[in-house]
Amino acid sequence: MKKTTLLRNMILERKALVCPGAHDAISAKLIEQAGFRALQVSGFGLSATYLGLPDMAFIGFSDVVHFTKNIVDAVKVPVMADADTGYGNSINAMYVTREFIKAGAAGMNIEDQVFPKRCGHLEGKQIIPMEEMVLKIKACKAVKDEIDPDFVLNARTDAIAVAGIEEAIRRANAYAEAGADLIFVEAPRSVEQIELAVKEIRAPVSINLMDAVSGGKTPLVSIDRLREIGVGRVSIPVGPLFAAVKGMKDYLDAIKGDRIAEGRTELVAPFADFKNLVGFEMFRELEKEYLPRYVE
Repeated sequence: MKKTTLLRNMILERKALVCPGAHDAISAKLIEQAGFRALQVSGFGLSATYLGLPDMAFIGFSDVVHFTKNIVDAVKVPVMADADTGYGNSINAMYVTREFIKAGAAGMNIEDQVFPKRCGHLEGKQIIPMEEMVLKIKACKAVKDEIDPDFVLNARTDAIAVAGIEEAIRRANAYAEAGADLIFVEAPRSVEQIELAVKEIRAPVSINLMDAVSGGKTPLVSIDRLREIGVGRVSIPVGPLFAAVKGMKDYLDAIKGDRIAEGRTELVAPFADFKNLVGFEMFRELEKEYLPRYVE
């Protein structure tokens, strides 16, 4: 089964498909290894790890599609891409859609923020007119229908922060009618808002959780509860990145001042595990077969 079809079917179950965020190929491999059935490329994570900058549209599309392809190629599970605002108008968004499909992504998020956008849990957001976003979705749908109709178009609205939940629902239904397969309602303020969105929106709903990270706009709700409500997808975009930062900080704190972290095995992954993660032994077997002077 195509990854696009697999992702679409899992979302249509409305059983809160959990998609952790990957910021590189290693994090993607770890997400897959942990047993998750799909993952989300984190635009926040790409900007932070490759540029050391916040999620405020500093990273260009050519870099994003390149890094996304690396992530797609590293795993077997479906990968959702992050198209931000489509990197321009509807015509730009059509190109973006085509390139993500070519890169092997199973779906993509596209949002109704004014460019340059910012992370959905940051202040200072602005949204484009609903009619403009509707046309952008129709344009993206035309591309995906031509290449792969099962490619999941996830329309994100940031309207709650700007105009409230009722406007978010109004926009969500317009986006669904325009051809969005999934509606990403960003930063609901309560469980009641999530319930209302799922009840009123005529398409599967995606919710974004900051997981154990403090400072997110959405309250922490258990996956079981979101499943009961009927949420289609749950993204946890920055949890893996923040965990990685904490792990590196703990290790560096242990060795600063010219110390050695002797015996601190809890701070690092075993070398054997890391070699297994990146497929070292597979390449050693290829060397045995194809290199004239194989060295044991």
